[in-house]
Amino acid sequence: MIKKCLFPAAGYGTRFLPATKSMPKEMMPVVNKPLIEYGVDEAIHAGMTDMCIVTGRGKHSIMDHFDTNYELEHQINGTSKEALLEDIRGVMDSASFTYIRQREMKGLGHAILTGKALVGDNPFAVVLADDLCVNEHKGVLAQMAELYNQFRCTIVAVQEVPETETHKYGVISGEMIKDNIFRVDDMVEKPEPGTAPSNMAIIGRYIMTPDIFDLIEQTEPGKGGEIQITDALLKQAKTGCVLAYKFEGKRFDCGSAEGYIEATNYCYENLYQKAKKKESKPAVVKVKTAEVEMA
Repeated sequence: MIKKCLFPAAGYGTRFLPATKSMPKEMMPVVNKPLIEYGVDEAIHAGMTDMCIVTGRGKHSIMDHFDTNYELEHQINGTSKEALLEDIRGVMDSASFTYIRQREMKGLGHAILTGKALVGDNPFAVVLADDLCVNEHKGVLAQMAELYNQFRCTIVAVQEVPETETHKYGVISGEMIKDNIFRVDDMVEKPEPGTAPSNMAIIGRYIMTPDIFDLIEQTEPGKGGEIQITDALLKQAKTGCVLAYKFEGKRFDCGSAEGYIEATNYCYENLYQKAKKKESKPAVVKVKTAEVEMA
């Protein structure tokens, strides 16, 4: 079983400036929960208990969120507002949280390598919090964890995107070995328009075997002068096995304004409102009536 989940959360979130000038993009709320809490929820539901978070300058609010706020809790203790903390208390009770700082922004590959000290020699999941994934039945990480238990190799989550958008993603090609499962034979980071090997784009969910760290260390800076995780994953695919999984569920790119608004609307209608209706629904009391025989 995979117990560790790594959250690269040191980036600047430049696509959402000026909002992210002083607030981590991972803490931007979708309805009433920050993005990173949705990711932690997903990891916990997949059976993971060790949350390993790679942070950077100005990210202290992430640590504060997954900690006790004594002053706040004292102020609302015994009031109706105390119930609003039940979800985050449940998260804190279900997992441990460790942190390490990424001192230089050198790309996703470097952020994952920075997390090696927290992950150790264990298979682990990776969640990019600004990719919000929703499935009413089984989360994306839970689906991938089941596949890992079967195949015991690195797995990346993919979805089909329009060919006009492939330049925004890492893109894979490979042979389908089972429904929605592909063995990767090529992987390109943000290919030039018209050159993508397919329209299967990698999104922010991974399960990785620990040998990926050695491969990242051997990887030279690539596109944009950053250490690209796709370059290390391609090496792993060539020498071993990397699977791509076309997951079940919805994914929202909350790093863009359009995706963020779409996610907020969806979560409000399908998660928040349903939860409120469930809370406000009166209990049904069944009254058993006795039949009396009249003489």
